[in-house]
Amino acid sequence: MKHRERGLSWWLLVAFLVIVLGISIFPFVFALSTALRPRSELFRFPPTWLPETWAWKNFVDVWTAVPLLRYIGNSVVISGLATLFNMACAIPAGYALARLRFPGKRLFRQALLVTQMFSPVVLVIGLFRLMSRVHLVDTSASLIITYAALSLAFSVWFLAGYFESIPMEIEEAAMMDGCTRVGALVRVVLPMSKPALVAALVFAFIWGWNEFMIALTFISTPDKRTLPLGIYAFLGQYSVDWNYLMAAALIAGGPVLILFLLIEKHLVKGLTAGAVK
Repeated sequence: MKHRERGLSWWLLVAFLVIVLGISIFPFVFALSTALRPRSELFRFPPTWLPETWAWKNFVDVWTAVPLLRYIGNSVVISGLATLFNMACAIPAGYALARLRFPGKRLFRQALLVTQMFSPVVLVIGLFRLMSRVHLVDTSASLIITYAALSLAFSVWFLAGYFESIPMEIEEAAMMDGCTRVGALVRVVLPMSKPALVAALVFAFIWGWNEFMIALTFISTPDKRTLPLGIYAFLGQYSVDWNYLMAAALIAGGPVLILFLLIEKHLVKGLTAGAVK
């Protein structure tokens, strides 16, 4: 009887996981099916799961329909620099939050999480006025600064939790051997925090890579558009090139997928060790 109950629960679990997996991959299957259709099949009724004519050339034509390579380059530069600035500020701030004692420390830590509850849409008008005052509207610098700042609170909170999981005695031993506090941070703490650093870096990079609303508000020059803005160009006033749009969206997800596959082990360690402290 117990064996049957275990078998039934196992099959129920498998069925549940299959349903969740199906729901998760459905948007990607739909996007791929649309990307491989010629324009004549986009609005055919009744719709079919697979195209009758496989238009593989859509993945080639999309590069000339818009300057997609330029948009990818803009996104790589903007997201990469924003991530570097984010980490340059988050590492010392997270270390100070983990090791130093000061009044209001607990309240400040909770305030970091509260800031993540606000959507960037709420802040976009104020950010635009700020960038206008300093004459940075329609520049890549405005996006780099904004992306680094908006993902900074999470990075500080995340790294602080991981730094606290590292025993203080290790740093004290390094300082007894002649290291300064900064030296102990660079030579001891950071090498031991590699999984957390990778996880925070990936979060900051993907945040900037996918962001759309702020880029749409700040950037008006076509050559300065990021990849999400470039994909948005397929939405015309009277028609939408759904096959090109889906092809470009799948191409845009490629670099992020490759990045995730390269650092998967470090990312999992960083998300499970110290971050829940």
